[in-house]
Amino acid sequence: MNNNAESFPKVYLVRHGETAWSLSRQYTGRADIPLTARGEQDAVELGAHLKGLEFSQVLMSPLLRARQTAALIGFGTGAITEPDLMEWDYGTYEGRRAADVQAERPGWDLFKDGCPGGETLEDLGRRADRVVAKLRAASGDVLIVAHRDILRILIARWIGLQPIDARRFYLDTASLSIIGYQHSLEEPAVRLLNASGENIL
Repeated sequence: MNNNAESFPKVYLVRHGETAWSLSRQYTGRADIPLTARGEQDAVELGAHLKGLEFSQVLMSPLLRARQTAALIGFGTGAITEPDLMEWDYGTYEGRRAADVQAERPGWDLFKDGCPGGETLEDLGRRADRVVAKLRAASGDVLIVAHRDILRILIARWIGLQPIDARRFYLDTASLSIIGYQHSLEEPAVRLLNASGENIL
């Protein structure tokens, strides 16, 4: 058996480019806002690093910022919209900043306390698990274009961590992470995390 990690399928995870709300650190779940000019440029530059790669599937969130990013990195055509890749539904905290919520609720933590009227961490964990099941069945490399928190939870679930452990991962806009395997298909691993700018690939 070939146990070279390079011989196993890989999943390329792209966080969408900058938006006005990611720049201002406002929670952006289901608000369907576009990329900024800088976000568009960052996506184009990321796409240059991915040029020439081939994927058996390209999956993207149905939200505009993810669809724009998929197109700008050169993989929008033929991409499959996957509702389970939508960002966390932040409920009544949509559009607010963590610091503002914490001023009202001292000690509040998104991953521990969730959002009134939104999804629970467990909800996202179930969504991530459904995506992981599809990825495990993929026959080749897969590209995913989605959002910060769902991608962090997807990474955690891929390597067998609990959804709450996803808060240990940091993902910039227009960043690339790669998950795959180590010595066998029974040994999932993180191969690259939060690469951006000139440090991609």
